[in-house]
Amino acid sequence: MQRNETPADRAFRAEVRAWLETHLSGDYAHARGLGGPGREHEAFETRLAWERHMAAAGWTCVGWPKEHGGRGASLRQQVIFNEEYALAGAPARVGHIGENLLGPTVIAFGTDEQRERFLPPIVAVRELWCQGYSEPGAGSDLAGVQTRAERDGDGWRITGQKVWTSLALESDWCFVLCRTEPGSERHRGLSYLLVPMRQDGVEIRPIVQPTGTSEFNEVFFDGARTDASCVVGEPGDGWRIAMATLGFERGVATLGQQVGFRRELEGVIELARRTGAAADPLLRDRLVRAWMGLEIMRLNATRTMAGVAAGAPGPESSISKLVWGTWHRELGELAMDVLGAAGLVAQGEPYDLDDWQRLFLFSRADTIYAGSNEIQRNIIAERVLGLPRETRP
Repeated sequence: MQRNETPADRAFRAEVRAWLETHLSGDYAHARGLGGPGREHEAFETRLAWERHMAAAGWTCVGWPKEHGGRGASLRQQVIFNEEYALAGAPARVGHIGENLLGPTVIAFGTDEQRERFLPPIVAVRELWCQGYSEPGAGSDLAGVQTRAERDGDGWRITGQKVWTSLALESDWCFVLCRTEPGSERHRGLSYLLVPMRQDGVEIRPIVQPTGTSEFNEVFFDGARTDASCVVGEPGDGWRIAMATLGFERGVATLGQQVGFRRELEGVIELARRTGAAADPLLRDRLVRAWMGLEIMRLNATRTMAGVAAGAPGPESSISKLVWGTWHRELGELAMDVLGAAGLVAQGEPYDLDDWQRLFLFSRADTIYAGSNEIQRNIIAERVLGLPRETRP
């Protein structure tokens, strides 16, 4: 990406790098490297304060249009920002879901009133969001959603259950895909509602993961309410809006994510050298293939950024999700094979994991959350390649 940068892009990169170097010091020096998948419990309040510090300096929502509180950064500059953020070892973002999923969705499909109400608190990191998609019987097959919403006076009343809801305990709002047309099936009759989390009728139960942490949750809606105006798009048009949100999720931030992947790969390579595992020709071959896979992933991601630049990404974004989810899971497996028998032993009582064990355990989920590999292959086959739809019973 840097080979094609303009002078303005290089100046922007220098500005971002200088700001991060200056401000990831003093009060925030200890925030470097905190958080991330499997570690969202780490120093949450510190990371929230850091992100509000960023907001005060105008470094949140950099890719949003200026009229909505962003910097209006070009696609290339958004990539630069995410890369520099990752390279600086800055803490994992707490406002990611609002900034990168809900915000772009409201900008693209919301009303003027919704933009005025919901976008400024995301920019300022005053309100945090979570995603209400998956259900116990509708995870990979999201079209099977059964959570219901019924009109009730000047609002909607929501009843049902969501699961694997990241950061639900810390969130103020949730965008919820629910069925608003009784008797409807599959993709029809769904709506995309914005629901306040801090109210009677919302119960959150943390799920303890194999990593020992609980950033995922179950959320129960028992007559929870939201205003009639809190529907993004038209009632019944929720599937289209929900798919656009998933496309935004697989956008520019994934290139910053890949900087983290590169650091993990470099760490595994160094571990293999230190333990002598690099002398094993089979493991050495897998390390080379992992490096090649990361390069291919980056090239594919930059190629598909055109969908982001054009507005709502298309189904081609499923390719990126399929590629990085599989690659990262395999990296976790490779790390454990490099560790050998030592990888089977916890580092301390009662369940103290090292970074490689945590990587292995959490990356098992990479091929499932945000759309499983099987579903991504169906989307690519049917909506990108135009192949016949899968036969359903």
